[in-house]
Amino acid sequence: MRERRVVITGIGVVAPGSPGTKAFWEMISAGRSATRRITAFDASGFRSRVAAEVDFDPARQGLTPREIRRLDRAAQFALVATRESIGDSGLEPEQFDPTRLGVSVGTAVGCTVRLEEEYVVLSDGGRDWLVDHDYTSPHLPDYYVPSSLAAEVAWEVNGQGPAAVVSAGCTSGLDSVGHACQLIREGRADVMLAGGTDAPITPITVACFDAIKATSPRNDDPGTALRPFDRTRNGFVLGEGAAMLVLEELSSARARGARIYAEIAGFASRSNAYHMTGLKADGAELASAVTAALAEGRLNADDIDYVNAHGTATKQNDRHETAAVKTSLGAHAYRTPMSSIKSMVGHSLGAIGSIEIAACALAIGQGVVPPTANLTEPDPELDLDYVPLEAREKRLSAVLTVGSGFGGFQSAMALTHSERRQP
Repeated sequence: MRERRVVITGIGVVAPGSPGTKAFWEMISAGRSATRRITAFDASGFRSRVAAEVDFDPARQGLTPREIRRLDRAAQFALVATRESIGDSGLEPEQFDPTRLGVSVGTAVGCTVRLEEEYVVLSDGGRDWLVDHDYTSPHLPDYYVPSSLAAEVAWEVNGQGPAAVVSAGCTSGLDSVGHACQLIREGRADVMLAGGTDAPITPITVACFDAIKATSPRNDDPGTALRPFDRTRNGFVLGEGAAMLVLEELSSARARGARIYAEIAGFASRSNAYHMTGLKADGAELASAVTAALAEGRLNADDIDYVNAHGTATKQNDRHETAAVKTSLGAHAYRTPMSSIKSMVGHSLGAIGSIEIAACALAIGQGVVPPTANLTEPDPELDLDYVPLEAREKRLSAVLTVGSGFGGFQSAMALTHSERRQP
């Protein structure tokens, strides 16, 4: 059976700062940070009071008053990103068999914003244990069920094929695209809308990360709070956003003359079966995922031109990830630029993996490696090329993006230039 190859033909991004793919790329390629003091709520009582927020006006982004009232912020992000990706792809969904058009959406915390708002109202600010259901929003069931996020995207494009929500913590945005890719390869779908969305900048989520001291308390300097691979790093900064990608079978994309950003050459995921939040120092399970993704894409370690790091700016993750890249790429790791865009857009949990895939696809097309912002004092224990402060021009034929999530999840995806592998 002839191999079905999967390519990215449309990108839609809602990232911290101004929404839109163009604004996103301009920001990360310039090394600008979107992290700032939290404005979404009064964070004065919290240990960490900084975040990377999206300057998001739903009405200006084309959502109707009914959509704004009905949808959680994460669903709004997903819908706006979906519309941009469809427009960018030139795809006309009505020309496809709707049963061959599917959806795969990743999320870590679902519809947290509206769930928390509803709880505050129903409980009278947390005072009442017994609540009167008459005060609930009629849309509350949608907020409880994460599958509503995939349903909204499917309704937008009349996708009647496979539809799923993938929730695997911070690898959700990577895993959802990997799942969609596999469905196309297996012949279960021809087109997939795939990506991730999360809006976790809420009191309950901030409090949870405060409790385990995972986020940076550098409140006096929000713009440089997130410092991956830097000696002075002290935790990540929460972000929010979404990225949705149009994935197609290669021959179909070529037949309609679509622009191809990149091919998804390989994907793999592993679990360390070790600890809910802890990581093994040797990074063996992430290295295994990288090796498997390269094997699926028929790539050698020295084919990789750039590694898009998970790069959360926690000491544990940066050491774990550096070890994994050394193990999987061998001596080539020292010749390969590796950077973290989280230094600019924060960590949007289940969305960030898809945002990083978008960054990789754009980097391939532009021939530019985005930098690691705020990396001014390199950690002597970390000895790879982390592309500090400024972007770097480089021809990129194959790139690797990796993710690590609570629960021990580790994922890796290899993307290649559309002309690298011939039919």
